[in-house]
Amino acid sequence: MPVHAPFRVLILKPSSLGDVVQAVPVLRLLKRHRPDSAIYWWLNDGLAPLLEGDPDLAGLYRFSRRGWGSPRRWRELIRQVLELRRMRFDWVLDLQGLARSGGIAWLANGALTVGLDDAREGARGFYDLAVPRGSEHTHAVDWYLAVLTALGVPTEGDYVWLPQRPAVTETVREQSGGEGIWVGLQPGARWPNKRWPVESYADLVKRIHRERPAIRFAVLGGADDRELGCVLARSVPGSVLDLTGRTTLPEMVEWVRRCAVLVTNDTGPMHVAAALKRPVVALFGPTEPRRTGPYGQLDGVLRRLELPCVPCMSDRCHHVLPFDCLRGIGVESVAARVERWLGHPAAAGARPGPAK
Repeated sequence: MPVHAPFRVLILKPSSLGDVVQAVPVLRLLKRHRPDSAIYWWLNDGLAPLLEGDPDLAGLYRFSRRGWGSPRRWRELIRQVLELRRMRFDWVLDLQGLARSGGIAWLANGALTVGLDDAREGARGFYDLAVPRGSEHTHAVDWYLAVLTALGVPTEGDYVWLPQRPAVTETVREQSGGEGIWVGLQPGARWPNKRWPVESYADLVKRIHRERPAIRFAVLGGADDRELGCVLARSVPGSVLDLTGRTTLPEMVEWVRRCAVLVTNDTGPMHVAAALKRPVVALFGPTEPRRTGPYGQLDGVLRRLELPCVPCMSDRCHHVLPFDCLRGIGVESVAARVERWLGHPAAAGARPGPAK
């Protein structure tokens, strides 16, 4: 009998961490409702560890932005494009919506190329079908899922957003010393005006420590956040574990899963916490949480809506009081939100069950 090739799908969502995490439900639901499919993902090589070995993926195509203009990189890209064309994808889904991803989607030469309606840099011209955002405030996760709806794929059903990795979980257990209740802190963010002041984070740690001296704190972030981690580690010596620049992506995910609550700026680990259904206290300034906030946990967002410039959606602050949208969020209000979660039964064992 003839052997039929699997239904092949390529997802293009190379970056950033939060955006990739928000796109993962597309993979989960597509595989759930099309179990015959072989799904591949075009991903920035720095984020590859997040999806390496994923049970729903047939493979990863790594993309590197470093040295993009060098002849060697172009040769690698040409080889990759030729491989993509040989795969003869049935669907190519560009969830990034930029010229680079749109061009690769078009060059892949799939039977149907689908993207987002507000694609920038001319990327929309590469698509056979562009899916509009439902409304101005439609969340990014729901917009990505609308791509599946446009293709006739149901978006209902349970799924594990980020499956647990037992070996990594054991590593995190050893790093944390076993039992105990941890509060996660994410003081960094790509935009300076998305960062709640590190001094406020330090005051928060001191305040919680006075009331609950047994609580420990895990500071998450990349190597660029090490200075912030040092400040927080000094705030209550012995109770703060500075993990900035010291964890792999899978370890960061498991640390978020390990924490009773995550206090975070608008950045990637916030979306990881939302995916794991771990409680968040999310501090928002210039961005709009209804579009890119912690999915399913918008009640965990703190922001200053009384300011006329919120949200400005800009990476630069032009307010008469610089960064007032974040600096004006009081430590007391953040501590009250954290305390609410620390008093929740889920925090008692500090080990949540499997997250959906």
